Parts: sequence; C-alpha cells; structure tokens
Amino acid sequence: MAATHSEYRAYLRNTVDMEAGQHRFQPVPSSESTYRPLVFGTLAVMGLLQVASSVAILLHLTGYLQEVDLSTTPHRPIEEVQTEPVLNALKDTRKTRRCKPKENLPSAHLPIRARQDLSKQIEIAIIEWDEVHGNLRRMDYQKGTLMVKESGFYYVYSKTCFRYYKMEGTEDSSHVEVSHVDVSNAQLIQYVYHVSIKQNSKPALLMKVGSTMRWNDTSYNMYCAQQGRGVYLDEGDALYVKVSNAWMLDQEAEGTYFGAIKLGN
Repeated sequence: MAATHSEYRAYLRNTVDMEAGQHRFQPVPSSESTYRPLVFGTLAVMGLLQVASSVAILLHLTGYLQEVDLSTTPHRPIEEVQTEPVLNALKDTRKTRRCKPKENLPSAHLPIRARQDLSKQIEIAIIEWDEVHGNLRRMDYQKGTLMVKESGFYYVYSKTCFRYYKMEGTEDSSHVEVSHVDVSNAQLIQYVYHVSIKQNSKPALLMKVGSTMRWNDTSYNMYCAQQGRGVYLDEGDALYVKVSNAWMLDQEAEGTYFGAIKLGN
C-alpha cells in the first residue's frame, strides 16, 4: 500500500513542479521570420542589377558608351585609349572640310601715278594709275583703263582724296598754278565708268560719289570719296575713273587708288 501511494505521488506532480518544468523548454524560432529578410535582400539586389543594366543599355544605344578592347592595348593608358577616337575624328573632319584655295584669281590694285600734270585739268579728267608699283594679276592696264581678261563677277572699288592748302604770300602746296579758282564752292565728284564690249564699247556710268565742299583759302582742306560695288564683266570690258577738279587730287598711294577682284563666275 505504501508503494502504491509513493508511485501515485510521483505520478501526480504538484503545480509548482509543473510551472518550473515549463520554463525549461525554449520556444523554437519560426522559419518564416528567418527567411523573410533574406528574400527581401535578394529582391533588392536583383532590382539594382536590373536598373544598372537598363541604364548601361540606354547609354550604349545613345552613343555615350564605347566598347574598348583593352586586351589589344595592354601597355597603353586608359586616357590614351579614350581620347584617340576623338582626335581621329577631328583629323578626319579637318580633312573632309578642307577646301582648296582658289589660286590666281584675276585682280588689280593700282595707286595713283605721282607727279601728273594736272595744272590744266580743272574740269572732269581721267586719272592715271601707277602699274609699276601696283598689282596686276590676269588683268591689263592701258592709259588709265583697267582691262578685263576673264569673264566673271567682280568687285570694283575706287578711292580718291582731294586737298587744298594755301597760306597768304605762298604758293599752293599742290604746286598747281590755277588762276581764279573758287574753292569756297568746289564740287568734288568721283565717277567710275564701265566700257562694255557687248554694248559696242560704249561707256556707261557704273558708280558716282562726291560732295560740294565749302573750303577756306587760308586753311588746310581735305576730302575723300570712296565707293565699290559688284558687277559682271565680260572678257574685253574696261574700267576707268574720272574726277572733277583733278588738280586738287592727293597724289599719294595711300589716299587715291583703284582696283577690282574677281569673286566668281
């Protein structure tokens, strides 16, 4: 009977022993909480790789990325490999855009011939030019006339300067003896004429410029007239310049000159 009672007591534990026994077993962690961060991390890495690959493809299609084979140039620095295509492109562009200069275009530039006898040329007169100190290229010059040897579109220009200076008791600085000349109302005009071979060599006024000057006999006076225009000239055409009051011309090459240059056909 005693054994039976002890077995019964062992079998039936009290409440204190049962509560203490519950704390001996630790709860097993859930597998769901363990794998959840791993899944999120994997998805994040895959998303970043997808974005990076998309950006790389976009840059490659737009031309911002260039494939460079570094295996073929193991001893060359990266900077040299990257800049060489740019330099080659610039060289090729310069070669393709290089234009051959037009050589030996017909042209002429003639300064005024110094020490001209203008003592009696008070009215309109043709100016003589200095072909020795001028520049003639595939054009001719004869007695104040510029001759065209090649047809085409030309730019014709001319400049003339007039001056007058006289002090009381002295001669005119231009060394021209002209009596009874009223310089207080002098018309100083420049004319450029075109002689066309198609119009039976009839002169036609091409340009005109000038002014009426009110000068003083006892002071230094100067006036310059300059003009230019484009015109088509045929082979055999001629050009010349006339001025009024030619005795007042400034006979210096920097002030009075005449010329033409061909621009095209």
